[in-house]
Amino acid sequence: MQLVFASNNKNKIKEIQQLLPDSISILSLEDIGCNVDIPETADTIEGNAILKANYVTEHYGYPCFADDSGLEIEALNGAPGVYSARFAGQQRNDNDNINKVLDLLKNETNRKANFKTVIALNLKGEQHLFTGIIDGKITNEPLGTNGFGYDPIFIAEGFSDTFAQISLEEKSTISHRGRATAQLVAFLKQ
Repeated sequence: MQLVFASNNKNKIKEIQQLLPDSISILSLEDIGCNVDIPETADTIEGNAILKANYVTEHYGYPCFADDSGLEIEALNGAPGVYSARFAGQQRNDNDNINKVLDLLKNETNRKANFKTVIALNLKGEQHLFTGIIDGKITNEPLGTNGFGYDPIFIAEGFSDTFAQISLEEKSTISHRGRATAQLVAFLKQ
């Protein structure tokens, strides 16, 4: 089975492909000739995943799935949330986003946060949603060089290292995206 993953984020594509069985191969947006930066104009993580999946299905006709993820910080009333990628501005710079979060939490003792991923799957005329959430906390400084996004400042509950300090394989098995993808895989195997 071939599915389009509505993304050109090579890190994300690699992470998801590792979690899928060999019987499912992923095509990126680039692979299907979609060079459009699909607008993420919804005000929820679920909404953006649905927008991206629907865009590919409507314009290209492929069975596809799309995800959207966000870091939700309790002390910031759930921010950056749906705006995680562009929290520090339209340039979508990971370091700028991390620095903004750390600056906002500078004098905050409540460091509770979670990562949330929603995957929208469009297959055989139906849409299915899968949600993965992992609780954790925000560090006081970036630690580690693996991963991407907010990985250097997020420690999952029950762990002592940030997502950027553990291997991609280990992160994939416990992360929000890993959890949502596991639900997707279970559904596709039915």
